[in-house]
This record gives sequence, structure tokens and C-alpha cells, in this order.
Amino acid sequence: MKIQQLGSSLDSGCATQYLTTFLINDYVAIDAGCLGLLTPVSKQQSIEHVFLSHSHLDHVASLPLFLDNIYEQESQPPAVYAHEDVWRTLKTDLFNDRLWPDLLRIGAKGNRFLEEHLLVSELPIALSGLRITPVAVNHVIPTLGFLVEDDQSAVIIASDTGPTERLWELAGLQPFRQKLQAVFLECSFSADQAWLANESKHLHSSIFAAEIGKLSAIPRFITVAVHLKGSLREQIERELTALDLADLQMGGADRTWEF
Repeated sequence: MKIQQLGSSLDSGCATQYLTTFLINDYVAIDAGCLGLLTPVSKQQSIEHVFLSHSHLDHVASLPLFLDNIYEQESQPPAVYAHEDVWRTLKTDLFNDRLWPDLLRIGAKGNRFLEEHLLVSELPIALSGLRITPVAVNHVIPTLGFLVEDDQSAVIIASDTGPTERLWELAGLQPFRQKLQAVFLECSFSADQAWLANESKHLHSSIFAAEIGKLSAIPRFITVAVHLKGSLREQIERELTALDLADLQMGGADRTWEF
């Protein structure tokens, strides 16, 4: 399994992430924050499935650009998977002809821009070679983390969340736990902004270790800290490094992992 964290900065050498998209095996995207900025466009055209964790802007911002970039009159549209709350928000607040043309309405008159699929927590989606299970996590709006697995390996992309439980409970079940290779876990805030993390239901560096510790019964895996706020990145990195956690890595623009 190949996981790539797409870059979202105009500076190609910058590790800081402002938007969120993970690319799996070059044809599945988790979130669309910066998906529509991927170059060359041929890489966007290879993406067949897009899973949306929730409707916050840093996770859906470039979805309209992506759909516009890859649209072809005779081609199969990408499948977009989202919770019912996300679909409601997209239709009301984004694809409404005010902020962006209503691609769902326009597509109904010709070749569609996308195939609409509903995600239900804990109901897995089987794709060619992959099984993706959405799991509700603890955020200020309905949000899904994802358990992603193939025959040999498994990863967790936890998405935006405060302290949560069910995601880790399901990850601890066989056969997923024996295949687990990596956990991509957010740490949005530094310790001195714990109050803001708590209000917005994100993790901060003071509770990061306790959260990943909920998987302590599972054999060795790497932990990748992601979703570090741009202005706080250096401070958060220092605080996480000081925790001295085994196999901790920092996510960053265009980093790739293979399992």
C-alpha cells in the first residue's frame, strides 16, 4: 500500500500543510483539501474514488477544482463518498450556483461530474484491492476517520478529532490489528493552546501520547503526526519530539510511505 500526503504550499520545499489530502495507491483520495491542485492534471485524472471525512473547508476546498479539472464528456466520473451531513452541506453551501456552479444539477443533464455515494459509519467499502471502513470520530461536526487495509497491510487515517474511542476499538480487532503498519493522527495545536483544541475538538501535544497509547496492545507501528497548524508547526514538532514516542514521524508535503 502506498500513501502520499499531498502538498498544499506554493513553496515546493515547504513541509507545512494548510489543506488535507491523502492519496492511496494513486487512485483513491482521502479528502480533497488540495486534491484539485495536484500536478500534472494527468495525476488527478487517475483518481477514481474520493472519500470525504467531513465538510470543513481545509478538507473539501479544492473538490470543485478537481471535478472541473478531470471532467470529460465521455469519461466515467469519479466516485465521491461522504456522510449524509457532508452531502447536505456540499449541496447547500458549495454547489449552489453562488459559491460554485451546481455540478450535481448540471451533470444530471449530460455526463455527470461525479457519482454520489453515501458513507455510513462502520460500513466498509470494498474497492479493487482495498477495504476502507469509515468510523465516526469526535469532532465539532459529524466526521469520519478511516481504517484502510489490503491483504498485507493496514493504516489508520484518523482525520480531525479530539479524544476518541471507537476508532481504536475497531483497529484492535483481528485481522486489522495484525496488519497495522501506520497511524496518521492529527495534532493541530500546541500545549499552550489546549483550550482552543478542546473547544474545536482537536488534539494538542499534551494529550497526543495518551491518544496513541490507546493502541498500546498492538505490536509495533509507526505514528505520523499530521494536521499541524502552520503557524504552530515548529512548536508542535518540538513538543511531540520531547515526548520520546517510539516510531514517531512528522507528516509533511508530498511525503510518501509504502507498506
